[in-house]
Amino acid sequence: MSAAHRMTTTRIGRQPSAPADAGTWSADPYSQALRTGQGPLFLRRADGWLLLLEVERWCADADAVDLEVVRRCEGTVLDVGCGPGRLVAALAARGWPVLGIDVSEAAVARTLGLGGQALHRSVFEPLPGEGRWGTALLMDGNVGIGGDPGALLARMSQLLSPGGLLIAETVPDPNVDERVQVHVTDTRGATGSPFPWARVGTPALLRHARRTGWRATDQWTTGGRHFVSLRSHNPNATTKP
Repeated sequence: MSAAHRMTTTRIGRQPSAPADAGTWSADPYSQALRTGQGPLFLRRADGWLLLLEVERWCADADAVDLEVVRRCEGTVLDVGCGPGRLVAALAARGWPVLGIDVSEAAVARTLGLGGQALHRSVFEPLPGEGRWGTALLMDGNVGIGGDPGALLARMSQLLSPGGLLIAETVPDPNVDERVQVHVTDTRGATGSPFPWARVGTPALLRHARRTGWRATDQWTTGGRHFVSLRSHNPNATTKP
């Protein structure tokens, strides 16, 4: 692959095999980038491949693509890997009950600074309202959290209410379905600790979803970004806003 690819990949995620690990997204240089709101920042694979992280977009206000996601939300909303909080803030401003979670202290601090609610927590740790969330979000490549999309989807099913809605953002390349070891790095050479990550296109995510009991309800592309919506078990159930 080429040296650097611009695409949406993520904000965070502590791994299920190492729930106490604080050496991934919670460490510099990621924290420093969130504090300043500026990159460049990359995910680096062991073979040297780089993925440019869109720090400036994450730290800006929600854009038109984000607001389309906001309009699709139902009931109470859990933003998994909320990063600096643009979606949490956008939902809260519209009166939605919403909580962000992130393993990065800098991300949580920035979300709180925007007036949103956020917890310094991994998705694989106990969370408030388990089994009662109306919508869960996995934006900016956060389907990669933990390096195992099947395990993450199983966990999301535990968090949502019966028939709850999951909106996930996938990578632009439909053929991608990979598990990799990566670390965060910047142009100064600062690096974080290695951690497992996954990258999946829409077809791969749909395959993982079927295996874990989800039902696909929609997929769309806008602004060069790709999304899938899924329903958890008991799709006839409804959620209240």
